[in-house]
Amino acid sequence: MHTIYLVDDEVNLNRVLVKYLEQEGWQVKSFTSGEAAASAIVEKPDLWILDIMLPDMDGFQLIKRIKAHDETTPVIFISARDEDIDKIIGLEMGSDDYIAKPFLPRELVIRVKKILARTYATPKSGVIQYGDYMIYPEKRIIEENGQEIDLTSKEYDLLILFATQIGTPMSREQILVSVWGDDYFGSDRVVDDLVRRVRKKLSKLELETIYGIGYRLVSA
Repeated sequence: MHTIYLVDDEVNLNRVLVKYLEQEGWQVKSFTSGEAAASAIVEKPDLWILDIMLPDMDGFQLIKRIKAHDETTPVIFISARDEDIDKIIGLEMGSDDYIAKPFLPRELVIRVKKILARTYATPKSGVIQYGDYMIYPEKRIIEENGQEIDLTSKEYDLLILFATQIGTPMSREQILVSVWGDDYFGSDRVVDDLVRRVRKKLSKLELETIYGIGYRLVSA
């Protein structure tokens, strides 16, 4: 059973979302303030759902503290602000999805299912070696010469996408669907930002830009 922590100061919406999430068999713990949620970060739930606008701290501050404790924990932002800049900032900080209010509870449930399945699915492949990098899909970790490198869940998803299809050109649209899901309708600028972050953390990754198309990982 997966554990989900929900943070939203709109009490009525909070209750409705908890009801829908619990109906899927998930264990849900809800909070109406950022400080209360921050005190529970050490409990390491399987997924966080964060409202950006909270009374005592914003969701961006909260995700910083969550990712400082465990970068791999997936996070979904929900917000009444439907601005591209908020989506970009959220994704840059390691969020896995962004849903603008108002939304149907079932939409949130669908996105939660996809993220949980992608993050905690049992991998079919074994260890992947790429140059000095060793990728362990079962543990969702990557090491360079025995030293583990911290990646966010989205960064890891992008890495696996390319590492399992070396030499294959991938369009931005293909990357969006594979990493964010086919229900993502934001700007494809998030792909370029994610690639930039992965390149920064994995400098030996031969990730080429194919102008007018997208990207390709060439053999080490």
